[in-house]
Amino acid sequence: MAVRAIRGAVQVEADERELVLEATSELIATVLERNGLTSADVISILFTATPDLTSEFPALAARKLGLVDVPLMCAVEIDVAGALPRVVRLMAHVETERPRDGLAHVYLRGAQALRLDIAQ
Repeated sequence: MAVRAIRGAVQVEADERELVLEATSELIATVLERNGLTSADVISILFTATPDLTSEFPALAARKLGLVDVPLMCAVEIDVAGALPRVVRLMAHVETERPRDGLAHVYLRGAQALRLDIAQ
């Protein structure tokens, strides 16, 4: 079993608590589904949010999805001029049999523009 990192991002409609939780939940669930993973396969998740998202910690969405024993961390994404606003990103470290090129990185909603080369 290998340890792999999976990237993903989602753009949130507005900086409102429920919208941040909804978008982040969708992102996490899609990452797990597209990679054939369960919560037992997840080692840790690092979340970042753009500086314009302050209404809630993205990690709370993971807890609400049942990832209660997975180490989670939130940080602020660097504030780059012209960057896509209202984005939650994640890097999930997982145990999987999939090769690196068999992983599905997930970019949802407006965040697809961040990685057109791998967005699914």
